[in-house]
Amino acid sequence: MCAQTTRLSDRKLKSIKPRDKDYVLTDADGLQLRVRVNRSMQWNFNYRHPVTKNRINMTLGSYSEVSLAQGRKKTLEARELLAQGIDPKAQRNELQEAKRAETEHTFENVATAWFELKKNSVTPAYAEDIWRSLTLHVFPSMKSTPLSEVNAPMVIKLLRPIEAKGSLETVKRVSQRLNEIMTYGVNSGMIFANPLSGIRAVFKKPKKENMAALPTDELPKLMMEIANANIKRTTRCLIEWQLHTMTRPAEAATTRWADIDFDKRIWTIPPERMKKRRPHTIPLTEHTLSLLETLKNHSDHREYVFRQIETRAPTRIAKQPTWP
Repeated sequence: MCAQTTRLSDRKLKSIKPRDKDYVLTDADGLQLRVRVNRSMQWNFNYRHPVTKNRINMTLGSYSEVSLAQGRKKTLEARELLAQGIDPKAQRNELQEAKRAETEHTFENVATAWFELKKNSVTPAYAEDIWRSLTLHVFPSMKSTPLSEVNAPMVIKLLRPIEAKGSLETVKRVSQRLNEIMTYGVNSGMIFANPLSGIRAVFKKPKKENMAALPTDELPKLMMEIANANIKRTTRCLIEWQLHTMTRPAEAATTRWADIDFDKRIWTIPPERMKKRRPHTIPLTEHTLSLLETLKNHSDHREYVFRQIETRAPTRIAKQPTWP
């Protein structure tokens, strides 16, 4: 290594030649130029850490990209930070990391990562509904927004038109999902706080409307109409199966022979097909067992009890649980 007491000049720099090993030329205030054997030259700022006092080298760029004047300017800026007790290299790294995070941690990217976890805890049909709502209502406006820039006013403005249309249930679901995504961002260390934690409070609440119920004294009439209806046998059995097992349409329609235990007289719905992802066991009555016996000749060689299921997509099953 070679040291010199005079400051560098553009003229001197233009006459620099490589040697048989790397060497350093010093300017002033810690600015140095490292000359390498391969003819490349790199500016460094050599300084002591404001707390530990350890020597640190901070690269400022190559000589081909950073002139002497620019190198001195960068050194002066670093010196000003040191005067404030700030490590210039650490601050630069933090700024670069923040810029990288803005590029990588866009709302769409984070939502995708959250969804990959979420979909494992819900049914496929519900997972599809989640992703569809984000694609339809959120991504067109926010997909490229850095997660750190997402805020309550932005989301309120996004959801107000949906509220104005009277789609209050949609507003409720979307705001809940946005809140979960932001919480995921907090727990993953991408942001420090969730600005959407109370977002649902600013919107109108949807009115709870109970599903229409059939009075118990009308059940015999319903069963008689089902028995006499001009429908396929499979459809009739499916309706009766759902009524007797008191299951959701999609659960009833996707009954599998493998889930039926005739010896124990139970039907076990696997967790992946339940809304809460827990197995559900249903005792089978004499009538439900007779329905299964009726269907055995038609579909016991197939996976599903109700054979039409094999020609229909899962999402259609959920929406159209019976067949004409």
